[in-house]
Amino acid sequence: MNSVSNYSSKMKTSFAPSMLKSLSTPFYFYDMELLEQNLSAASTACSKYGYHMHYALKANSNDRILESMLRHGFGADCVSGNEVTRAYDAGFSPSGIAFAGVGKSDEEIRIGLELDIFTFNVESVQELQVIDLLAGEMGKIANIALRINPNVDAKTHHYITTGIEENKFGINQWEFEKVIDTLNSSENLQLKGLHFHIGSQINDMDVFKGLCLRVNEIQVWFLERRIIPEHINLGGGLGIDYGEPDSLPDFDLFFKIFHDNLRLNAKQEVHFELGRALVAQCGSLISKVLYVKEGVKTNFAILDAGMTELIRPALYQAYHKIENLSSSGSPMRYDVVGPICESSDCFGKAIELPETQRGDMIAIRSTGAYGEVMSLGYNLRSKANAYYSDTIKI
Repeated sequence: MNSVSNYSSKMKTSFAPSMLKSLSTPFYFYDMELLEQNLSAASTACSKYGYHMHYALKANSNDRILESMLRHGFGADCVSGNEVTRAYDAGFSPSGIAFAGVGKSDEEIRIGLELDIFTFNVESVQELQVIDLLAGEMGKIANIALRINPNVDAKTHHYITTGIEENKFGINQWEFEKVIDTLNSSENLQLKGLHFHIGSQINDMDVFKGLCLRVNEIQVWFLERRIIPEHINLGGGLGIDYGEPDSLPDFDLFFKIFHDNLRLNAKQEVHFELGRALVAQCGSLISKVLYVKEGVKTNFAILDAGMTELIRPALYQAYHKIENLSSSGSPMRYDVVGPICESSDCFGKAIELPETQRGDMIAIRSTGAYGEVMSLGYNLRSKANAYYSDTIKI
């Protein structure tokens, strides 16, 4: 991970109580300068090898975030018809939109066909058959990339691993012959690439080396049958350091691993679909302490933000660094919780914070990915606003 200038100290001295009158909590805060620094590093490291980047909209589809991706010339990685439409409406060229997902509906497929997108990343024989049928009805030729399940363990949380045989994602090697037979008998499909995505929040770089070696083996299988796809799409998965939110991923090391270990056929392009690594560290969820409640073993710091604004801790038991921006008191331990009527509505247990009281401002860090985009309306909660460092003074 690469270090960046610490902006938590900037936040700590700037969110004065008077600001609460104009910025009602909870809200998402995006450091756009930090985002630009991260995107520039990713773009430079990626282009060094002539690789292509697609931004994964599932991480964050906020309009300002998408504008930043467009400025850097990234394509889009989408996993729903609405994401395809959002990418197109935001200005992404259809020739840069890849559409993945294990359960694309007929209507979603028609959206991609109408736009003539870069590829459908197809995950089953049945999906090939449906796309062929719908493309024929529309007089279209669908560009296809086969999403392969390489049976590579991503060594990450079991909810976000996607590349082993017990997962629902991708085509297993024992299905390859049937897949090729289906492609050969389909009049409206054109094979363009092979697609791989083994999971998310991967920090063990040896995992990516193992993916390269597996891709090399799979490429041999296709080459023996005189099939050379135009591109190899390695997906995403690069993790961040949630414990050090002022650090950025090492994109140079990430792309070098693929350059050193991936064996390509002549003129094959290499594509990636990063999301979290690009946007997570630029975002924070800002909340206010409503009450400090005494407990039996610990005190509770009850915030006005809850699992409706950040579900990852409840869903994955995920860790996010929590900071008190208002207090410089003596350290104490708190269970930091939200107001939602669920016991799982907890951001962290026994978290050491400066002595905390009602009205203190709390920052929950590294929420730029899977924060705002996964927000809920449960308990009829209002959607939290988003603010940006280049439009409000902090």
